[in-house]
Amino acid sequence: MEVNPIEAPAIEIFDSTLRDGMQGAGIAFSVDDKLKIARALDAMGIAYVEAGNPGSNPKDMEFFRRIQEQPLKNAKLCAFGSTRRKGIRAEEDANLASLIEAGTPAVSFFGKSWDLHVEKVLGATLEENLRMIEDTAAFLKSRGRYVIFDAEHFFDGYAANPEYALRTLKAAESGGADLLCLCDTNGGTYFADIQRIVETAAGSVSRPIGIHTHNDTGMAVAQAMAAVDGGAVHVQGTFIGFGERCGNCNLATIIGDLQLKRSFRCVPEDKLPRLTKTALRIADVSNVTLAASQPYVGSGAFAHKGGMHIDGVKKISESFEHVEPDSVGNRRRFLTSEVSGKATVLETIRLVDPEIEADDPVVRRAVEELKQREFEGYQYEAAEQSFELLIRRLLHRYRPFFRLEYYKVIGEFPLSAEGFPSTTVIKVHVGDESRIAGAEGVGPVHALDVALRRALEQFYPSLREMYLTDFKVRVLERSETTAARVRVLIESTDGETTWTTVGVSSDIMEAAMGALTDSIEYKLTKDMVAPPDAEPRKE
Repeated sequence: MEVNPIEAPAIEIFDSTLRDGMQGAGIAFSVDDKLKIARALDAMGIAYVEAGNPGSNPKDMEFFRRIQEQPLKNAKLCAFGSTRRKGIRAEEDANLASLIEAGTPAVSFFGKSWDLHVEKVLGATLEENLRMIEDTAAFLKSRGRYVIFDAEHFFDGYAANPEYALRTLKAAESGGADLLCLCDTNGGTYFADIQRIVETAAGSVSRPIGIHTHNDTGMAVAQAMAAVDGGAVHVQGTFIGFGERCGNCNLATIIGDLQLKRSFRCVPEDKLPRLTKTALRIADVSNVTLAASQPYVGSGAFAHKGGMHIDGVKKISESFEHVEPDSVGNRRRFLTSEVSGKATVLETIRLVDPEIEADDPVVRRAVEELKQREFEGYQYEAAEQSFELLIRRLLHRYRPFFRLEYYKVIGEFPLSAEGFPSTTVIKVHVGDESRIAGAEGVGPVHALDVALRRALEQFYPSLREMYLTDFKVRVLERSETTAARVRVLIESTDGETTWTTVGVSSDIMEAAMGALTDSIEYKLTKDMVAPPDAEPRKE
């Protein structure tokens, strides 16, 4: 697939979440996890999914075996490896054999482009390294693969010995490589230098040029953008940016930048609104919290708090939003706090009752209630769903789904044989019925969560879909030390949406139970489950 970068309106997106992303601290995927992420990327319209090194561990080979049972529909699957080892023929190299055995239509392999690494790390001569690159490309190409050469440490190599760095590209080209990807492996090259070097490289070879950047200087996306300006037609990275050290080029960001700001086609136009959903899905499977500040896809990307900003957005949205939120599948949020003003509170009220006017007395009561609650330590800008439930109560549009009678939490030390240090017993009423449930947990909040849902799931089966994804505690009065009030924020998900609720108390368990209760009641409210005929809970 030869592409002239001058004529190409498209940029190939190559996702390495399942390979380079796994080198990030705290990131580990099972085979099932990798399958889920690959399918999410495929549905997004990503061109290439690099899924691992089949020669390095059996998990990756198992993934390649299983993915063949239900092949991807849009993306080309890519296996990753290295050049042949020095001193042997490519046909004798076990790593290269595993790349062929993986059965992927594309293969990427890395080779040394920095003479320092060739001589001091690889322990080879400069000429031998060139033969290793050419032989590897020729071997993979002879087996019918689309071959991508990753020129490792290319920009450091170019700075030290530009002639030799370019010779490594020409060696891969001579071997038949289809695309030559320049890697800023250390993540330290200034973006303007990247553009200049990419221009030189693109003018030295006939193959298309790609770019692979790391975020060690906080410029990975800028570096990749500069590379595209220099002639690169292929961008490698990870979808939400995690990876080794400070991470990789964030593909969710650069897709938005290239497609919405520069009119390149990175994914099909009808797939761009899946950007936020895909980012949330990958974060969920990866067991990480998607940063609110992530461009385009973060929960804060289109969030407004100051009253003047909110007023401006309502009148002229582009005055404070550089793109329409729904163009990337995100949404506008007006953060609820004592500084956000009456207009923000009214927006939340109208989610419950669209007919409420600005001069309705309930708006004033809601603003007063908000200020009092925030004075007590509640924080609703991070827990919009708790505030929505509060509004429902003020509007008398709320009936409780259950009533908590009591709960007991027992801590244990030393740990039991099962390793669960906390036990909870809980009693709830649903309509005229009551249930008692117990649970063990790795901590008191975990035990509370499991016991509460266990007691309620027989009445509300949809609760089996939800689970906690994050739990934060903040001490509100540091001078009071252990007697201080605490704020507990709990983030929950049902796999489709994510929501956050809040509880405040001088007792951490009471604060946690308040947030847990709101989380479950929001889920049931969202699902439009009919509450039982029970007395409303006293506020």
